[in-house]
Amino acid sequence: MFKPQIRIPATYMRGGTSKGVFFKLDDLPEAAQVAGAARDAILLRVIGSPDPYAKHTDGMGGATSSTSKTVILSKSSKADHDVDYLFGQVAIDKPFIDWSGNCGNLTAAVGAFAISNGLVDSSRIPLDGHCIVRIWQANIQKTIIAHVPITAGEVQETGDFELDGVTFPAAEVQIEFLDPAADEDGEGGAMFPTGNLVDTLEVPEVGSFPATLINAGIPTIFVNAKDIGYTGMELQDDINADQAALARFELIRAYGALKMGLISHISEAATRAHTPKIAFVAPPLNYMASSGKAVHAKDIDLLVRALSMGKLHHAMMGTAAVAIGTAAAISGTLVNLAAGGGARQNVVFGHPSGTLRVGAQAQQTDGQWQVTKAIMSRSARVLMEGWVRVPPQD
Repeated sequence: MFKPQIRIPATYMRGGTSKGVFFKLDDLPEAAQVAGAARDAILLRVIGSPDPYAKHTDGMGGATSSTSKTVILSKSSKADHDVDYLFGQVAIDKPFIDWSGNCGNLTAAVGAFAISNGLVDSSRIPLDGHCIVRIWQANIQKTIIAHVPITAGEVQETGDFELDGVTFPAAEVQIEFLDPAADEDGEGGAMFPTGNLVDTLEVPEVGSFPATLINAGIPTIFVNAKDIGYTGMELQDDINADQAALARFELIRAYGALKMGLISHISEAATRAHTPKIAFVAPPLNYMASSGKAVHAKDIDLLVRALSMGKLHHAMMGTAAVAIGTAAAISGTLVNLAAGGGARQNVVFGHPSGTLRVGAQAQQTDGQWQVTKAIMSRSARVLMEGWVRVPPQD
């Protein structure tokens, strides 16, 4: 006899250009309250993975890297923080959840969820204004500050802030990524794992070309679009419909991960599909965004296209935007050079869905680059809340 489904309190939220299923840690079944196979099995079933049809028909996932995500939140165990934030990137066609990195887009929803679900002390929530939510990002051991708008003591979700890649306007949430390239002990030095602003990346069957390998927000490999046969104006179908191109990008990503020291053998890249990211950059050009909106070269500093979980992202991952802002602030990186070079504290870059502004504060101390803060704006809102139901996982 088959057992009935179990139901788990959950909230389905959009954060930035991503969507995910949010849980409070203590609402999960006891076996899933700790990392391991039981937790992964339940979250995979929630999303509907693995799905050989790549549709997520039998789950909450959206069958894309930006909509196949899970978030677990709890009162913070860290001093001077409100909430611990754990992110799981769920593979679509494999029984695999990557816990190796953050989701910058869903970070925008973490503060709102924390406030609405009692994870932020009520004394810190103003009647009107902004609540500063101090987030401990458990995947990458970093502090993030979310400025969540509050009206009449509750989270304000509606507004007129427009974000390219999101259909409707909402309230603006400013996100500060503190010391995004610092080690866990707070020391910088791992921002450029090889010690170089630009390396020569040698990839068998692809070629040798310059690359900026940076760990800020999320480990990211930046290459010049022209060096791999692109213009930087590409939209999703230009890349994702080309299986040979996707295979080349994955090979570049794997060899970049090896050079960054993230893996010890090229075969290990498949076990951390979420990180590092790979992106290609180019100087500004006029192009038509996926929405039909015209993006003018005069309004942007550079073009960036990035891949997530093996596919070109429809807009830009939030963590990759941190990497873009950080690299742009450091003279001599490929991102900085594509933006025209020189010192800068913010850039506006063109992505497939439109444009995005990101800022970063970088400085060089004793020959080492450090970034104290990266800042960008996103929006977030609750799409549905209640219970998610899944068959019991034996």
